[in-house]
Amino acid sequence: MRFRKPASTDGPAITALIAACPPLDRNSRYCNLIQCAHFADHCIVVEKNGRIIGWVSGYRPPSDPAAFFVWQVAVSTEGRGQRLASRMIKELLARPAQKGVKRLITTITADNDASWALFRGLARDWDAELERQPLFEREAHFAGVHATEFEARIGPLNDKKLQEEQAK
Repeated sequence: MRFRKPASTDGPAITALIAACPPLDRNSRYCNLIQCAHFADHCIVVEKNGRIIGWVSGYRPPSDPAAFFVWQVAVSTEGRGQRLASRMIKELLARPAQKGVKRLITTITADNDASWALFRGLARDWDAELERQPLFEREAHFAGVHATEFEARIGPLNDKKLQEEQAK
């Protein structure tokens, strides 16, 4: 398996991977392409035998540059059971583009057990707190058509602990 930055030509494969990973929201093909082209330093793919089997997209919010926001995590059925999601996020945080990150944030619906398990595991690995609070509410933000998204916040992140993780 090869962990690498995405290229714009990965857009179609990433779109297909996301479509094969319900309950993930399907972003537009163009959105996935922009993430690969403009945010490659904040995204990662895992490639196996020439196929993309893992994807994490993220960015550093301009209003909170000490944070890294995980936008989407997708792992194919072939890649499951190998801690790929956790490994991809840790690899992303080790990149120079994430220097100075002190907290990891994301949004998760209450019923997404796999994502909650991933982020609880990361908090445990890093000896950091995981906080949860509603961020985008069903009625106020989604006009009743999407479940409330809870912000999950892990931090403060310990630089020494992150470096130890990378040395493994």
